[in-house]
Amino acid sequence: MREEKNEEKTMQSFLPAVAEQLFQDIKKTYDETCQIPDDLLIALKFVFGSCALQALDLVDQRSVTCLTSPTGRKAFQVVGGSGRLYTCFLSCHYCPCPAFAYTVLRRNQSLL
Repeated sequence: MREEKNEEKTMQSFLPAVAEQLFQDIKKTYDETCQIPDDLLIALKFVFGSCALQALDLVDQRSVTCLTSPTGRKAFQVVGGSGRLYTCFLSCHYCPCPAFAYTVLRRNQSLL
């Protein structure tokens, strides 16, 4: 049991770095080809779980807008399925929408 907890802690400490590298790989590939290959999409699903697919659906529907302040801080405004507007700040990895609360917070379906 103790060994499992140590493995879980080790995995959790590496996952933010893995996710950041994955985002960099996606950005580089998209900048070069204007496409995101299936292997990177599968990696997204592995790291973030089913909420990654739901987030990609929102992007495909053009429901996500990136906002940048004069100081360079970024936030995302997302129009949810109900039409309600949610603001997600890049620094806190959190969304106030009910889907995030249910999927990530209550069911703990994300590895990060």
